[in-house]
Amino acid sequence: MHTVQAKGILSAQNGMNVYRGCTHGCIYCDARSECYQFTHEFTDIEVKENAPELLEKALRSKRKRCMIGTGAMCDPYIPLEDKLQITRRCLELIDRYHFGATVHTKSSRVLRDLELFESINHKAKAVVQMTLTTYDDELCRLIEPAVSVTSERFQTLCTLRDHGIPTIVWMTPILPFINDTEENLRGLLDYCVRAGVKGIILWDFGVTLRAGDREYFYEQLDQHFPGMKERYQREFGLAYECSSPSRKKLFQIFVETCREHNIMYTPEACFQYLHELPEKYEQISLFDL
Repeated sequence: MHTVQAKGILSAQNGMNVYRGCTHGCIYCDARSECYQFTHEFTDIEVKENAPELLEKALRSKRKRCMIGTGAMCDPYIPLEDKLQITRRCLELIDRYHFGATVHTKSSRVLRDLELFESINHKAKAVVQMTLTTYDDELCRLIEPAVSVTSERFQTLCTLRDHGIPTIVWMTPILPFINDTEENLRGLLDYCVRAGVKGIILWDFGVTLRAGDREYFYEQLDQHFPGMKERYQREFGLAYECSSPSRKKLFQIFVETCREHNIMYTPEACFQYLHELPEKYEQISLFDL
């Protein structure tokens, strides 16, 4: 890891990344793509050590409360968080200033901050987003080697449900010829139904590949799935979007299950929910703190 003094922390959409880079080792990670212009090794985590100070300044200057999000580019609960606790310090500020919060993670480490999410949810709104791609834990260990396996993430979702914290699942990516099966999909959907998730974000039954990401993905395919790289090259060439040939059948199962269990299933509905803050909290003046 290495530390930097960041110049700013919140994006125009009120998102932030307190870390840059990742050690999860997910074989499909889009954040490795060259378009993100990493100037350091992807696993050499860049730590924005002044993130809490920048966030407090930003929150104090806002005239209207909103949802603050983290985890779009880097998981806020990578192992370094155990020691550094920058994510926790930011959540404490969000709680103190009565803003809403949403985090996106693949780690059961998120439960460390359960009491903070409860406090934020009582004052405003807290949502935990969790990625689930692979129902089988053994396959998960190959595809996502350094994070909580899927069954642990399911248990985490259930714990959040039991404490009144709403959840959104990202069921993406689904890798063609690897986990694009009806069995995998139904297993993941069963987890979502049992955990009482509010919504599921799924762009497509497939994976996106571009320079930087593609090379690492193919290296991992050679290691864990011999012959699969060549199949991808035959089927998709240098295409950015690599869709499963089973996508039509899988989408039908996905939509029918979500409708049956009243789960939001369009990205538009899920993102609207993630950005909405209850009106009664939006109207409270910062001077009331």
